[in-house]
Amino acid sequence: MKTEQETELPAGQPAGPCGLRERKKRRTRDALIRAALELFLAKGYEQTTVDEIADAVDVSQRTFFRYFSSKEDVAFALQGLIETRFFAEICARPAHEPPMTALRNAVSNGWATIDEEMKAVAPPQLHMRMYQVIESTPALLATHLRRQYDTEERIAQEIARREGLDIDADPRPRVLVAAFTGAMRVAGKVWGEGDDWTANAMRDLTERYLAVLEPALSKNWRTPPRT
Repeated sequence: MKTEQETELPAGQPAGPCGLRERKKRRTRDALIRAALELFLAKGYEQTTVDEIADAVDVSQRTFFRYFSSKEDVAFALQGLIETRFFAEICARPAHEPPMTALRNAVSNGWATIDEEMKAVAPPQLHMRMYQVIESTPALLATHLRRQYDTEERIAQEIARREGLDIDADPRPRVLVAAFTGAMRVAGKVWGEGDDWTANAMRDLTERYLAVLEPALSKNWRTPPRT
């Protein structure tokens, strides 16, 4: 019977059984993601099976399904990491920041931690090439577009909450987020087509594209209190 790969414990990691177990789980999950992406690129998404992904990491199919609900789930694992970290950064922004400023700062501050977490799983080149697989696979592209819509709505809901707005009565949160994510998509496309796939390059491109939007969208939306 196949078992999860044993991994060495990095310096500073707690030596107790809980620390060892959690580290091993993280290593196994990361290995499955990387193996899946490499296979999707080499063979194509549709032609790759869960068994092949598990075999590449020397674990059982049952182990694979402890970490991912499906082949599609592992295909979007890194994208899910980005979405989760970015949303957490938005929620952590100070309440006094206007909406556009909060979004821009969330992206700028979030890239550092996101970049390190992604590199621990797979090199940037692998991540970027996976987007080409997504765009050329109808089933994945449909899921990708749905995830983008859901993420935009979640962010818009958070912006409305921060500003004390009724999102169904005030269109600004959804309009702002649509414009913001549109600029992010353009920056991401340029980044992916270039030669520098570092987080710093993406951060610089993002700043350039968001700077076009900010003059029109950076005003404070809150009505000043009457004196």
